[in-house]
Amino acid sequence: MRVGVPREIKANEHRVGLTPMAVREYAARGHAVSVETGAGAGAGFTDDDYRRAGADIAPDAEAAFAGAEMIVKVKEPQKAEWERLRRDQILFAYLHLAPDPE
Repeated sequence: MRVGVPREIKANEHRVGLTPMAVREYAARGHAVSVETGAGAGAGFTDDDYRRAGADIAPDAEAAFAGAEMIVKVKEPQKAEWERLRRDQILFAYLHLAPDPE
């Protein structure tokens, strides 16, 4: 499976969908992981941490979403991310949709 991990864009959200340790586990089982550059910075992880764990670093969110079969996020997709999601993708995220009627 190809897994995409975009940087969280919701205000005051500093977590990341997968830690480097989790990426290592995915990679060890044959999955490809693409992490958006800077996605782990707020949680104290560098792009090099993710590279060492076996991830590719995507230059932007568009690239992280584009080739992925599953998107892993902490928070619900924000409006700017909705258009990047495809019907054939799995979304693994915490969905707190009540405050957003759209």
